[in-house]
Amino acid sequence: MAKKQKLKKTLVEQILDKAKIEHTGLAINALESKTLPEGVTRSDIYKTLALIGDKTGPIIGVLPLTEHLSEKKLAKISGNKKVSMIPQKDLQKTTGYIHGANNPVGIWQNKKFPIYLDTIALEQDYIICSAGELGRSIKIAPQVLAAFVHAQFAELRE
Repeated sequence: MAKKQKLKKTLVEQILDKAKIEHTGLAINALESKTLPEGVTRSDIYKTLALIGDKTGPIIGVLPLTEHLSEKKLAKISGNKKVSMIPQKDLQKTTGYIHGANNPVGIWQNKKFPIYLDTIALEQDYIICSAGELGRSIKIAPQVLAAFVHAQFAELRE
């Protein structure tokens, strides 16, 4: 009988383990996956968006895949006049991650950029966000994540 393949922990999972933060590692690629695991909906999965503010520099917005970011709301909340998405060609050198692998834990650990988590997350027991590698995610309580990465809750949706 073949051994079950155990997934190697991502750096994000190792950081959370070391800090004794409760989470679950998942193998989900939300960018491609049309078939999500049972009990997981697209609105449970959160995207981590990297933007640049005209006053603050890089900022991070985290909201459900099913929602659209309001750049106006994020600009106001973050003390900027305007914010815009970081061009994909500059993403990795800014956040340290490629498109689809940006995550609040790794970005906070390495860059300390301000992070804003949409208030809709407060209605859920858990959210799923990237674990820093394509096809890998973590399931974590939103309040636990926010406390760990010093995120502020704010309405970011259009």
